[in-house]
Amino acid sequence: MRIVSCILLFVATLTAQTSTSAAKQQILWDKLAATISAADQKLDGVMGIAIEDLTTGQKFLLHADEVFPQASSIKIAVLVELYRQAQSGRVKLTDLYTVQASDLVADSYIMSGLTPGITQITLRDLATMMVAVSDNSATNVLIDRIGMANVNVMLDSQGLAKTRLRRKMMDLKAASEGRENVSTPSEMMTLLDNLYRGKLLSKELTDDLFNVLSTPKSSFIPRDLPEGTKIANKPGELEGVRNDSGIIFVENRPYILCAMTTYLQNERDGELAISEISAAAYRLFDRLSRASEYGRVVSRGNSRR
Repeated sequence: MRIVSCILLFVATLTAQTSTSAAKQQILWDKLAATISAADQKLDGVMGIAIEDLTTGQKFLLHADEVFPQASSIKIAVLVELYRQAQSGRVKLTDLYTVQASDLVADSYIMSGLTPGITQITLRDLATMMVAVSDNSATNVLIDRIGMANVNVMLDSQGLAKTRLRRKMMDLKAASEGRENVSTPSEMMTLLDNLYRGKLLSKELTDDLFNVLSTPKSSFIPRDLPEGTKIANKPGELEGVRNDSGIIFVENRPYILCAMTTYLQNERDGELAISEISAAAYRLFDRLSRASEYGRVVSRGNSRR
């Protein structure tokens, strides 16, 4: 009986400590929510945000089910389907493609410098170009190879009914007809969550996909974060639109941030808003990753008692 009483006391004490810790952490989440709300109110445009703590599953959502134009952020879905087909054996990431003059569209700074009819490049290299410099010609080659319909079938299989690849890059006629590439903050968050948890690909292919998606690039999520932080993300830019979605691999506390803006009066304001929210989210998760249950943070080289 005495042993049972000791065990019950220990469990009660542990539960109380956990509850106290969760309450303190919720205060930090509330402050993050206030920061995001202020950024949203200040922005002359429409913003949607989805944040997920990949350790606890806790989420913050703001207009997260609204549909937003994706611009180049839709390339995340193209990348996922490429790797899914590589897993099934339908394609190989090492398959070679011979560059054609007919491939070239605007904003293809790497592909346009290659020699048509002669230069050969692997599908994985095309994927790297699609992510790192957002090469639109490389993206269109991959869409042709894997099939636009197959990308949407993959999205359907994940329950992402609002996320759609409807046109190739720089197809202005399709865009003018309303065939826009779209998603929502919550659906893009779900796609990244499913990837992270191994629901789409093997561990080996998941790791490689994240390595490609983590290629350093000019984007809004990393802008004010510490150098060297691993970030698997893809931004998107159109007139009146700025987006960025990805996983920030804070040690011991990775998280997802999907930030989308549209109807922007000034695109620069959208970029700054995303970077501001990204920095605020990083401060939260970095602190949680290094703090005890009481909130004591111990950094390397910290000798204070």
